[in-house]
Amino acid sequence: MLSAKINGHQSLEIDVTSSSIAINGKTVPVDIAPLGPDRFHIIRDNKSYNAEILDVNKQTKTVTIRINGATHSVQLKDKFDLLLEKLGMTNGSSGRLNNIKAPMPGLIIDLRVGAGQTIQQGDSLLILEAMKMENIIKASGEGTVKRVLVKKGDSVEKGQVLIEF
Repeated sequence: MLSAKINGHQSLEIDVTSSSIAINGKTVPVDIAPLGPDRFHIIRDNKSYNAEILDVNKQTKTVTIRINGATHSVQLKDKFDLLLEKLGMTNGSSGRLNNIKAPMPGLIIDLRVGAGQTIQQGDSLLILEAMKMENIIKASGEGTVKRVLVKKGDSVEKGQVLIEF
């Protein structure tokens, strides 16, 4: 399941499987044929569309596409982005960090920040081991660390505040 925001305002929920595409819960029949690298021919509702992927920014999860000559910017959020947003771990419109909360129960295996440290968007804050996987928790905005409430080796619960800004 993905959430897609098109041109900054129209939001859609998209669920793609190997055999279908659902938009906002409604299955949409489409025929997609690749024409070359980053180019596709799409038929939907007996209408033909030529699509080209112009740019993919993995850091901001933004894709710029051209469909029949019109350019669109699509901001994507996967289930993990939506979970982090629900837990208050997004930077919002201000670019300032909120408190960092544990997205799942786990074990703190590394801390990469300390009190008083200035953080920029994308900086690694800590590593949380959960379900035998190491999850690097990165800053979604900028700020100064007020307090680190955990230490290496601590077990944490989902939603527990780990770092205050």
